[in-house]
Amino acid sequence: MSATVRQEPVIKVLPEPEDLPEPLPEPAVAELRLETVLGALSDPLRLRIVRKLLLESEEFDHSCGWFGLDRPKSSLTHHFKALREAGVTRQRQYGLERRSHVRVDDLNTRFPGLVDLVAAWTPPDTP
Repeated sequence: MSATVRQEPVIKVLPEPEDLPEPLPEPAVAELRLETVLGALSDPLRLRIVRKLLLESEEFDHSCGWFGLDRPKSSLTHHFKALREAGVTRQRQYGLERRSHVRVDDLNTRFPGLVDLVAAWTPPDTP
């Protein structure tokens, strides 16, 4: 009988470029609350967004279009705002576009292991 070894996903944390715009309003690390973060992550679409940012980032931050989500813009705006206001992601305004990345260091400082759990989550086959 052979044992199956599950390989842990590799979280991509890309270096912060210079001269970034200021982040949009967000809670400070000390203000992050577990129930708020878990509430934001309880939505399957938001959980997929965070997992994709953690595992598939190609740049430091990404616009809504990068995710390839077939949802109305107003719906996506709501989901990205919920993640930012909970402290899960950081958003910056680039002209008319907002770009997001996960606050990995802040979340690991406040809730050790949470980011690893999100990365290890296996989404169901259906969106």
